[in-house]
Order: sequence, then C-alpha cells, then structure tokens
Amino acid sequence: MLKRSALAASLAVCVAGLLPALCFGQDASQGATDTSAGSPSPSPAAGQGLPRFGIQVSAGSLGAGIQAATAVTRRSNVRFGVNYFKYSGSITSDNITYNGTLKLESAEVLYDQYIIGGFHISPGVMVYDGNQGTASASVSGGQTFTLNGVTYYSANVGSVSGTASITSRKVAPELLIGFGNLLPRSVRHFTVNFDLGVVYQGSANAKLNLTGSTCPNDPISGCLPIGANAAVQNNIQLEQTKINNSLGPFKFYPVLRLGFGYKF
Repeated sequence: MLKRSALAASLAVCVAGLLPALCFGQDASQGATDTSAGSPSPSPAAGQGLPRFGIQVSAGSLGAGIQAATAVTRRSNVRFGVNYFKYSGSITSDNITYNGTLKLESAEVLYDQYIIGGFHISPGVMVYDGNQGTASASVSGGQTFTLNGVTYYSANVGSVSGTASITSRKVAPELLIGFGNLLPRSVRHFTVNFDLGVVYQGSANAKLNLTGSTCPNDPISGCLPIGANAAVQNNIQLEQTKINNSLGPFKFYPVLRLGFGYKF
C-alpha cells in the first residue's frame, strides 16, 4: 500500500511538473510566431534600386516644357528637357512698324544634386538655344522715322521696308536652384518641382536691314536709295549697336519654372 501511494505521488509530481513545461513551451512557440508575424515588414522602397525614369510637364520663362529624368546616385539625378513658346505681334518704335514673332525654343541637360531634402543645385548646359525674335520692318510712304536720333522721310515711291532679328549663341551654360524631386526616393509618384536660375547666353546679336529710299526734308525731293546713302547706312549700324546695348542685361536670361511630374 505504501509503495502504491509513493508511486502515485511520484506520478502526480511528474505530471504536475510536466504540464507547465508543455504549456510554457506552447506559449513560447506562439510568442515566436507572433514576434515573427509582428515584425515590421520592409517598406515598399526597401530592397529596390534607384528610380529609373520620371517625366514632367512645365511652364515658365523658357516656355512650355517637357523634362525626363533618371537617377544617378541616391542624391542626384540627370534631367533632359525641351522648351517651346511662340508669340506673334506688332510694335512701333521710332515710327518704324515691326510685325514680328518671338520664338523660345531650347533643349537642355541638367545635373540635379540634392543638398537637403528636395532642395537642389542644378548646373547644366542648354545644348540648343533657339531663342530669337524676327520681324519685318516698314515705314509708310511720306511718313517720318528715326534712326540713331536722325529723322528721315520715307519716299512716296520706293517706301522704306526691311527685316530685323535678335539672336543669341546656340549653346549656353545654365545654373539653377530649386525645390522638388522628379524621382522621389519613396513610394510617392506625383511630384511638384520649382526651378529658379539663369542661362548665360552672351551678348544678343541684333540686325536691322532696310531697303527703299529716304529723303532729308520731304517725301518727294532729294530722295536716295538707302544702299547709296552712306549716312543712312551708318545710322542703321549705330541703331543696331543701340539695340544690342539695350539688351545687355539679357546676357543672363532668367529662368523661372514650375513643373508637375510623375515617377514610373
């Protein structure tokens, strides 16, 4: 009887000791499972390479534009863009009527280096600068007009007409600063980007070519063809110089641009 009681007591102790171990073992297993299930999942961008491609449409002082970009490093992109704008109108200066067209047409390559957040410095090159103005010039017969401060009459027969143009160098360095990233290093796809800076396009090249006949005192007497009048030709050249000097500040063409982009 004593042996049976001792055996029963031993079994009870073993069972009492075993059950908590089994329970705690199950809890530990569940805890491990929960820890695994509850561990933070990697962000959508984790493990992915650099963004490959983004595109934006823009508007600004270079006209309407389209830019595309690809990432170079974690903090830099290369951007390619084209810009276009065209406007036609008529103005009168020194009693010469100009019917002209202003055309902004350019292609650029920029290197966007990000400093803090979306703030970037972007050196680059305008690989094609087609910004220009062209116009036809005319003075009605019998009307006066001025060249370099000297007044002439346009002859009744063979009235004054001609052409005018303003062009600049075809390749120009560019330096911009801005905010926004066309290729955000996150899951975000839509972007807003702003650029501010200058293009150094050098001195403008204005040309004024006039034909017809001018008269010194009235539109009838003493008229000479412009091509045979050295004084008028000299004043045309001086007028060109005056126009070029007035365009001096535009050696540094201002760039102001707002763009809306999408990262693929």
